[in-house]
Amino acid sequence: MPTGLVALLDDISVIAKAAAASIDDVGVAAAKAGTKAAGVVIDDAAVTPSYVTEFTPDRELPIIWQIAKGSLKNKLLFLLPGALLLSEFVPWAITPLLMMGGLFLCYEGAEKVLEKLGGAKHGETLEDPVEDLASFEQERVSGAVRTDLILSAEIMAIALAEVADQPLLSRGLILALVGVVITVAVYGAVALIVKMDDIGLHMVKERSSAAAKAIGRGLLHAMPRLLTALSAIGTLAMLWVGGHILVDGARKLGFKPPYDAIHAFEHAVHEASGALGGVLGWLTNSTLSGVVGLILGAMVAFAIHKVPAMLGRSAD
Repeated sequence: MPTGLVALLDDISVIAKAAAASIDDVGVAAAKAGTKAAGVVIDDAAVTPSYVTEFTPDRELPIIWQIAKGSLKNKLLFLLPGALLLSEFVPWAITPLLMMGGLFLCYEGAEKVLEKLGGAKHGETLEDPVEDLASFEQERVSGAVRTDLILSAEIMAIALAEVADQPLLSRGLILALVGVVITVAVYGAVALIVKMDDIGLHMVKERSSAAAKAIGRGLLHAMPRLLTALSAIGTLAMLWVGGHILVDGARKLGFKPPYDAIHAFEHAVHEASGALGGVLGWLTNSTLSGVVGLILGAMVAFAIHKVPAMLGRSAD
């Protein structure tokens, strides 16, 4: 009997060690997959603060919480099961679907660039007057959750591509972990960003030390610049991530010239730059991918906004 108990405990120990190793593997794979999706995460964090502008400070965090809950629902209830079904039964569809999302990001980024260059604005603008605040808040949250669905789909698809060789259960655990960690990180950062000016104002008014007041004034002055920088970073991230997804997807589908050309430039810069080769090579790849994204996104924007008008005039 004692021998049997010892054997049982030994078996439990082996199972526990195997489970611990499996959990560790899931954590490592999740970290790797999350790193691959970093560009879209930057884009998500850069885009989201714009959805809580024009609200009073007491509504900012509740709105961010509503968007974060919508984001988790997008990832865990819709995208996770869909990604697992695709990877299990039609894995060949992942790359085309990822490219469709990448093209959408390119279109969004290109449209922002065209607007900055003097093109017409499309959709609602922040300058529009707000009459029904409750309705406006709900519309803003719904819009943010829809945008998050696209960005979350990109994050999950990129993560899935990194763990496609894992067993089904491990894939599910990894994608769920990536989804939760990224959501917490993004919306935690967004909450900190949008409350930065309130924190600065509190330090200026309530703190007695000169150092605290100086830090508070610094936060107040930094906030507009930070939002401007995030807007630019978000646009660049859309173009870079979208362009990279399209170039890499085209390679996987058999069209390799863009991929080969970009990596040839990256390799040449890397070799010629010495100690800075890694950084400058990455910047070269990102810049060229962004250029591809801008060109393709501008073509989509032209097709959406100009072609129907041209066809309408032709019919007249």
